Amino acid sequence: MEITGLGSFTSHVIGWAYFIAWSASFYPQAFLNYRRKSVQGLSLDFIYLNVLGFLCYSVFNLAFFFNTTIQDQYRDRNDGQDNLVRSNDVFFAIHALVLSTFTLFQTFFYKHDKDQSVSSPTKVLIFITVAGALIVAASAIWGSAQWIDFLYYLGYIKLGISFIKYCPQVYLNYSAQSTVGWSIHNILLDFTGGALSTAQLILDAYISGDWSGISGDIVKFGLGFLSIAFDLIFMTQHYILYRNRDDFYMPLSMVESEHQSLVVTQSKSYQSIHQDQTRPASMRDLELGH
Repeated sequence: MEITGLGSFTSHVIGWAYFIAWSASFYPQAFLNYRRKSVQGLSLDFIYLNVLGFLCYSVFNLAFFFNTTIQDQYRDRNDGQDNLVRSNDVFFAIHALVLSTFTLFQTFFYKHDKDQSVSSPTKVLIFITVAGALIVAASAIWGSAQWIDFLYYLGYIKLGISFIKYCPQVYLNYSAQSTVGWSIHNILLDFTGGALSTAQLILDAYISGDWSGISGDIVKFGLGFLSIAFDLIFMTQHYILYRNRDDFYMPLSMVESEHQSLVVTQSKSYQSIHQDQTRPASMRDLELGH
């Protein structure tokens, strides 16, 4: 009993630690966008997929944590075992949805490249995902499926998006040969959160003596694993492959300022030459030492 109590306490500590790390990971990118007044270097595909993914994940966690019908359906499929969704999972999902949506709104107001837009494959993926969710929900309403199947669909969508959403950013960094515009602090915190999230799930399965709890919450395990894998790729890009930290994306205000400065300089040069040419030849000769 003492070991179980200690294990449960450790699980809660790890859970809230991953919640803090993962939740904090959303702020560096938002702050970087605000400081630069630009979202250049940031994949819009990643942003839109991130919002969709965390919307699915929020519904998934809220239902598993609060809905008794879903909890009963889970027990029926897992030999009476309780699901391993914790309160920190719920808070994290909602917080992530709010911050992802905030970052999405930043893309409407801050400077971006003319060709920086959501790609057609991403638009098709979002359409297919929403259409599929409506079909599964309709099946649950008609009784040909259970609502837990709808939640598992949302969970697998989130898992799939977590893999796909990082790919455009990896490619964008590769194309630019730079990670400027992509916050490394976001990655470091995300890596920490992914490691702690996976550790909590494994610890909970060990405490309960039921390792099927991992397969029962494959979404959480998959998210932790994918976060770790892609974060390692981003850290390799930032610290090893593309070490140039010069921000080649210049804010619009700076571009306009430099343009105005150039115009003034050229104007002064022209006036100087014009004045020189209009002076009497005797004066020019005297200045030249003739």
